[in-house]
Amino acid sequence: MKESVIYQDILQQGEQPAFQVGFERGFERGFQRGFERGFQKGQANIIFLVITHSLGNIPEEMEAKIRSLSISQLNKLAVAQLNFTSMDDLISWLNESEN
Repeated sequence: MKESVIYQDILQQGEQPAFQVGFERGFERGFQRGFERGFQKGQANIIFLVITHSLGNIPEEMEAKIRSLSISQLNKLAVAQLNFTSMDDLISWLNESEN
């Protein structure tokens, strides 16, 4: 049985908004995740810049730990590192942040 043109138009209009809503939600979630990841990477890079300037090069395992920190933890590290006088201070802070 052939469906009328009007029925087909109504069917398409009914399906399109659901697709658009799903697309928009997916886009917003993806955009938010991308923004958060970019922000986290930027914060980590600034912290590396400051720490390496004051303490020297950071061992790779410590760099990996720092890169895995949440944005909240990076904010705390940004403040704490202002008082670091040695690499031991950074190591202690990272060990405490794991607990």
